[in-house]
This record gives sequence, structure tokens and C-alpha cells, in this order.
Amino acid sequence: MDAPVGSRLTHAVEARRVVGMRVDGTSYEHATTEIIGWASRGESRYVCIATVNNVIEAHDNPAYQRVMEDADLVTPDGMPLVWGLSLLGVRGATRVYGPDLTPILCERAAAARIPVGFYGSTPEVLADLTTNLARRCPDLQVVYTYSPPFRPQTPEENTADRERIERSGARLLFVGLGTPKQELWMAANGDVRTVMVGVGAAFDFIAGHKRQAPNLLQGLGLEWLFRLVNEPRRLWRRYLYRNPRFVVLFAAQLLKQWFFVDSVPHRQASAARNDQE
Repeated sequence: MDAPVGSRLTHAVEARRVVGMRVDGTSYEHATTEIIGWASRGESRYVCIATVNNVIEAHDNPAYQRVMEDADLVTPDGMPLVWGLSLLGVRGATRVYGPDLTPILCERAAAARIPVGFYGSTPEVLADLTTNLARRCPDLQVVYTYSPPFRPQTPEENTADRERIERSGARLLFVGLGTPKQELWMAANGDVRTVMVGVGAAFDFIAGHKRQAPNLLQGLGLEWLFRLVNEPRRLWRRYLYRNPRFVVLFAAQLLKQWFFVDSVPHRQASAARNDQE
């Protein structure tokens, strides 16, 4: 089933619902152009970089489903979502991966003199992240960094965070809190005058604190296996419980769609014959 994009995007793209959650058939160039355009105009937007984990979270939690639906852009971060879009008819679907999108956006922001900020992770990761990005983008204006506490924040703390972001002048804010926390935080603070992009583990990868899967494994859709081997205690539930559920649910979606599409012409032909008799 097609998913409406409406007026969210300057340049519309095809979208589909994958196990009920909207995913946009975007690309690095399209996503970057949209995000930099919003940031240059000082708009309030939020972007979700989606994996299978987001899809299952949305399937299980209607409130989270609404958060994903209300996002201005939902990119297919994981290869299973790229394959899903292709099977649902989006031609040329490509991956838009948070750790790769982040430096691309930083390069474009530096060229456009758009101030950026980073919210999430630890002070050590943020320090190494900004150092590494400065080597790659010497003209990047980093005007805000903050590592919030891992515990739930009080309303007063969240208000203080919002005020610091506004005062900093950041027009593009990278949020690295992990799913589902980062998407919920962005939706709850969606009126802050900045473009928020939830990039998950990108902070750790770019900072050099965690290893990324080799490109071959990423292309085969096996990045999850690499990460599971490296962080089994933290990620076992995400990958060993949620991934098989996604396969079953998406297979059921495809079968239902194919049966319906294939059966409609037969039903129409049968009805036409009956009318003629």
C-alpha cells in the first residue's frame, strides 16, 4: 500500500508502508537536499533513519507508530527495508545509512555555513566525534554539543535543553539517543527551530568508539550479525527476537498484497462473464 507524503517534502518521492510503517524511497542526494534546504530556511523538522527495529517498535506501539508517521522524512537505513521497498514497487530504492549520511550532511552544512549541533551519547564520544568531523570538514560550525543523562529527564531539564539548543543557533541537530528514545524525543520537541536527524549509533562509529561492519556484510544485509557478535548482551533481543518477527510479518504483507492484486483481475473477469450470461 502506498503511504502518503503530502506536503512534507519539497521534492516528493514514492513511499510505502512496510509492516504498517511509512518508509520513503529517498536517496542520499534527495535526503541531503531536503534537510539542508529546511535547515537553511530555519524550519522545525525531524527526520527518522529507520531500521527493522523501528518497524517492529511501530508495529507494537501505536504511539510510536504515530511518531514515525509524523516525521518529515523516514529513510531506509537497513538493507531489509531497501529490499522491502523494492518488493513493494519502489524502483531504484537505495539505502540511506545514518553513519554515512551524517558526514555528507556536515560537508553540505559547512559549505552552506549552516551551524550544527550534536545531542546524545557521552562527553567522550562527542569530543572524538567533533574532532574527527573537524578534520573532514574544517569549515563546519559546531555550535552545540550535549550528552544528556541516560535516565529519564525531568520536564525542567528538557526545557533547559531546548533553551540551550535555541540559544546556540544550531539549524541542524544530530540526535544520537538510540531507538526508540531518539524518535520520541524529536517528536516531543518538534517545535524547536532546528532540523533534527536521529542517527542512532552514528556518533560512536564516526568517533571511532565502535567498529562498523565491513561493506560486504552491509551489502548482504548482515550488518546485524556483525553488531550482534560485538555487542551480544545489548543487542540480542533486537536482532534475535525482532528480526525473525519482521520476516514473518513482511512475508504475510507480501502474500496478502500479491493475492489481492492477482485475484482482482480474475474477479473482475468473472463478474464480466456473469453480466454477459
